[in-house]
Amino acid sequence: MQKTKILELKKQIELSEKPLIITHYNPDGDAIGSVLAFFHYLIKKGKNAVIVSPNDYPEFLQWLPGNEHVTVYKRNSGTVLNAIHEADLIFTLDFNDFERTEGLEKYLNESKAIKVLIDHHPNPKDFADISISEITYSSTAEMVYHVIESLGDEHLIDKNIAECIYCGIMTDTGSFNYNSSNPYTYSVVSKLLEHGIDKDRIYWNVYDNFSFDRMRLLGYCLHKKMEVIPEYYTAIISITKEELKEYNFVSGDTEGFVNIPLSIKNIRFTAIFIEKDKQIKISFRSKGNFSTNKFAEEFFNGGGHKNASGGYSNLSLEETLSFFKNQLPKFKDELKNAL
Repeated sequence: MQKTKILELKKQIELSEKPLIITHYNPDGDAIGSVLAFFHYLIKKGKNAVIVSPNDYPEFLQWLPGNEHVTVYKRNSGTVLNAIHEADLIFTLDFNDFERTEGLEKYLNESKAIKVLIDHHPNPKDFADISISEITYSSTAEMVYHVIESLGDEHLIDKNIAECIYCGIMTDTGSFNYNSSNPYTYSVVSKLLEHGIDKDRIYWNVYDNFSFDRMRLLGYCLHKKMEVIPEYYTAIISITKEELKEYNFVSGDTEGFVNIPLSIKNIRFTAIFIEKDKQIKISFRSKGNFSTNKFAEEFFNGGGHKNASGGYSNLSLEETLSFFKNQLPKFKDELKNAL
């Protein structure tokens, strides 16, 4: 991380009286872990920090220390808009485009606050006064650790901060199954363990904490809704609104579904298509050198990382699936040679 940026960040934190931390719409474990870790850090620096999430997030993340301090825009719009208006320093964590807040971009753009970006996704928009954007990190949570360390405040990291950071790293690497081959990642994990965190309990809280309906939905998807396309080393799952309703869907229930078909022999590329009210939400995963990020960006208004990304379609579910399948022949050789 550039020393000049860290020095400027240190100065702005010292000057700030009303910092605000915000993450993206539909926040995942890295997003929530990162904002909570940084919130605890700012509190220990004596700052009256505010955390904002654009919408609700899965119950399996709500055990994290400090969860009760998150203000959700969809339920408390007036409170959030007032906090944005009053903030003198805004941290945007785990996203690099205001459009990913889905409804708050206008207010963030209008804010006079100093804006600080901390994120590990590629191609950041040019909105931040201080931009700490590094795609080599496993997760934004890992970046948060390095930022605190670079600010000379590693001694302020306690068990609460360590739990939040570990949860972010664990979830954004699929329990260290992808985007996690940098030795620094494990150096950070080692230091987090020294703070007495129970990594097994964190795993159980996230991955062994689903509802009975979620398990039924998973079984249904694997049995009835998974399609393997062997000539293109691809497997897909699609779910309609009616099917989600039948299985009493709540936010987070489909988390991880897209990863499961990757365990099928010779499958290198997977996608899940979930029908929402106004669009089709899509997640992509891959093995090896096949870039889901480029695929999502080119065809589905999305982006992310090489092996894990997302996007959306404004077509019907049937049309979206047809469009997706029509692109696969272009990538046959690339998928064949991905490993």
